[in-house]
Amino acid sequence: MIIYIPLITVIIAIAACIYASYSDLKRGIIPNKLTFPLIAIGIVLNGIYAFMIGEFLFILVCVVVTGVIFGLGYLFWKMGAWAGGDVKLFTALAALIPFNPLLVTYQIYQVPFPVEGIYPFPLTVIINSILSILPFLLIYVFYVVAKEKSYLMGELTSPVKNYKKNIVLTLVITSAVNITLFVTEQLHLQIIIISLILIYLLSLVISKLPNQIKAVLVSLVTVAALFYNFQITIISMGVLFISIIVLEVVRKLLTSVSKEALQDDLPLDKLGEGMIPAYNLYQQDDDGIYVDDKSFTDKLKESIKTRDPSMLTTNPGKRLVGTLAAGLTNEDIDLLKKLHKDDKISSKFRVKKGVPFAPSILIGLIISLFIGDLAYILQKILIWVMY
Repeated sequence: MIIYIPLITVIIAIAACIYASYSDLKRGIIPNKLTFPLIAIGIVLNGIYAFMIGEFLFILVCVVVTGVIFGLGYLFWKMGAWAGGDVKLFTALAALIPFNPLLVTYQIYQVPFPVEGIYPFPLTVIINSILSILPFLLIYVFYVVAKEKSYLMGELTSPVKNYKKNIVLTLVITSAVNITLFVTEQLHLQIIIISLILIYLLSLVISKLPNQIKAVLVSLVTVAALFYNFQITIISMGVLFISIIVLEVVRKLLTSVSKEALQDDLPLDKLGEGMIPAYNLYQQDDDGIYVDDKSFTDKLKESIKTRDPSMLTTNPGKRLVGTLAAGLTNEDIDLLKKLHKDDKISSKFRVKKGVPFAPSILIGLIISLFIGDLAYILQKILIWVMY
């Protein structure tokens, strides 16, 4: 019976995530009637397990880890990054599986799997879930563009059309990498962080050089790299070129295309509770209404460009409606209608299309159980590729 409890908690956790994913995709919510009982069930089952194995510290750690995950989730909720259902689902998973049960172990090229992180297992689930949302988000945005907003397809495919620019960038980065490898090897400074910083700085410097000087430098370094290791250099350049295009497409999917594809202007009478505003609405001292539709990244870029740090700190006024993941309340909707009646805002309000997070939590949980901590794996792969 002892060995079955971790298996039971894993089965419950996977089943709960499947149901939460269905509910999130279907209705846009993760119900409390699912998450609250799971937290209690997890603590009770792990309490029984702790009693049976005679390790009472186990249940104490379980409760502490569950509390920490809830606190972390609450912080993300306050920042507007997660909805309340996501926080409670992560808390339930922490209560059910506070430690990696290691139900399945195997090796690939003498590397043991699943790969365990250096932090508690629920944090691995969170990290893997966040990493897993990227491919899910890309597929979701691409689906919306193809089905509803095909006019965005031209912007999405622009990195492919700008292949000449990407070829130059590939040669610049290749030169920076080869110079970095030579310098760090000579100085015996083969440290991943130093190498990455040096590659970035060299790429920046080379790209700013006059075209003729840049062409000569890039040509010399590339020819030298081809001479010393032709096959690896060719393969690396090909992979880098494709990666640049893919990253450019991904960047557009996550920024300009995503912003346009996942936002809609709705009439005020069509707004519903839980819909997520696309911008913050502030009331200023002169009783005017200020629409803040710039992201923190946009503000940071503009602040650097204008050398005006006050853009990041200036309070535009009293916030009336915010972009928190909890979404609009009925009071917010009534306020917007009143502001429109007073001719302070238009008859339409822009809202975001919510991207369901529960499917990514399910994917993150499965990856955590059977593959391991993706962040730790990616770090090891990066070190192996560099050295």
